[in-house]
Amino acid sequence: MLRRLVSRVYWACSRWTLAGEPAPGRPSVLIGAPHTSNWDFVLMLGIAWRYGIDIRWLGKASLFRGWRGPIMRGLGGIPVDRADPSRVVAEVVRRIRDGEVFGLVVTPDGTRGAHEYWKSGFYRIARETGLPVTLGFVDRTTMTTGLGPTFELSGDVAADMDRIRAFYADKAGLRPQFRTEPRLRDETGSGAAPA
Repeated sequence: MLRRLVSRVYWACSRWTLAGEPAPGRPSVLIGAPHTSNWDFVLMLGIAWRYGIDIRWLGKASLFRGWRGPIMRGLGGIPVDRADPSRVVAEVVRRIRDGEVFGLVVTPDGTRGAHEYWKSGFYRIARETGLPVTLGFVDRTTMTTGLGPTFELSGDVAADMDRIRAFYADKAGLRPQFRTEPRLRDETGSGAAPA
């Protein structure tokens, strides 16, 4: 209740406009892209709290050190050890299979810097859990943010990524120079290999 109230005040005062589609009817893997600024985190919380989505999000382990740890976990954070990213995928899959219900926010283009490829963890988690994918977005050119379509991945990695690329083609993050084209390292496989 308090989170919804905070989000209403935030959206009433923000220069950003909440746009796009309504929240998905069931938990999904929610892609946050393009991820080019720390402000994306605030926008993500604003979207989730406004729509009443119970979310978890993946963040680098250093965000959870010291006094920040309890706060980040309280906001739904799951620390990721970058030395072993496959372990976090397995943990998230286990939590969902054990009956924990949440939307998982993933920023597959990495941490606010231009990279050559997206990380494939979102694809693996969605396929292994049967969760659909929701395309969340930030678009500086229109000053809008929100949710795009929700759909089931087909298992045809190239076709699924073409659909994702088409959606994000006209979206620009807060720092467009850090945008990473939606592309997995191996779009010919099953999406199971980490990128």
